[in-house]
Amino acid sequence: MELNKGPAITVRCFDFAVNVVRFCQKLDTKPGVSRILSRQLLRSGTSVGANVEEAQAAQSTADFVSKCSISLREARESNYWLRLLEASGENASDDLKLLAREADELSRIIGTIIVKTKNRRKDQ
Repeated sequence: MELNKGPAITVRCFDFAVNVVRFCQKLDTKPGVSRILSRQLLRSGTSVGANVEEAQAAQSTADFVSKCSISLREARESNYWLRLLEASGENASDDLKLLAREADELSRIIGTIIVKTKNRRKDQ
């Protein structure tokens, strides 16, 4: 099973995870809420790509859709933590805005992959 977008989505998810790690390292130096929220973001942000990678080795179409669905949920959760960081005034950097945009775009791409895969399955 392979993602419709080919290796580009796996690379993009990996790059997103690397950028989340770097961003969280910066947040971790701050005391209080930023540190706590960074840990939540770190978990969800690195999980997006991990589940996309797992989908590459799916044993069936249903397994593929399941792994992609987990990745979608993690991307949406990452976007949530990023929005919360920005709205709470904990961090309003350009890095945060870029990460939030990328999390949103990844959510849209992965959502499209899920829909197209399900539709293709129905057509067969």
